[in-house]
Amino acid sequence: MFRIRKTIIFFNLFILIVLSACNHTTAEEEIYTYLEEAVRIESEFIAQQNKITNLEAEEQKIYNQIIDLGTDNKIDEVKKLAKEAIDNINKRSELIDMEKENMESSKEVFQKTEDYIEKIKDQDARKVAEKLYNKMEKRYSSYNELNKTYIVSLELETELYEMLQKQDLKQEDLTKQINKINKGYEKVLDANEKFNTYTIKYNELKREFYTLANIDVTYEEPTIDEEIDKKGN
Repeated sequence: MFRIRKTIIFFNLFILIVLSACNHTTAEEEIYTYLEEAVRIESEFIAQQNKITNLEAEEQKIYNQIIDLGTDNKIDEVKKLAKEAIDNINKRSELIDMEKENMESSKEVFQKTEDYIEKIKDQDARKVAEKLYNKMEKRYSSYNELNKTYIVSLELETELYEMLQKQDLKQEDLTKQINKINKGYEKVLDANEKFNTYTIKYNELKREFYTLANIDVTYEEPTIDEEIDKKGN
């Protein structure tokens, strides 16, 4: 059985600093402001990603300890570990709830750009802004799917640890539950991959939009591999 929540790549992969100093704010600059505010909101949760990853690693260790113990004549030790695992799952569930609230706040800010897109005079810049908006909406939708699949996986894990506390647990039932969990995490990984793909494509469109809109920015951009190494797999 595996416990892997593949790294979610948030879209603040680069830092942007406006260098232009205009006397009035253009539609493009208003869009910039909301885009980067959405980035800032999501950035606040990135530190929590490590907590989720660490909790997953801890839960895997607990699971391995339970399997090493077996259930014969050691039910008290198994119950104790199973309760620790459920507590771990509850902590992850709380962090996931926080993450969802964070993404919803980001979405609320991002959607304010829609009113300004139609005001962009440059046709090429407006077309890219429209593509950017649609891509981000798909990204938020894909996150909702990722969130749902992860919550289901946590529920399946809780069921597993409740089962492990039963003295009359049959190996057949245990195997079925483990298979359910593994299939659930396959869905999590697939949903996460889709989310990450939308994130990368969105970043490319945002960079293109800033160029077409003549918004002078500087970029400080880590590679995707560096992001994954930093947050853990």
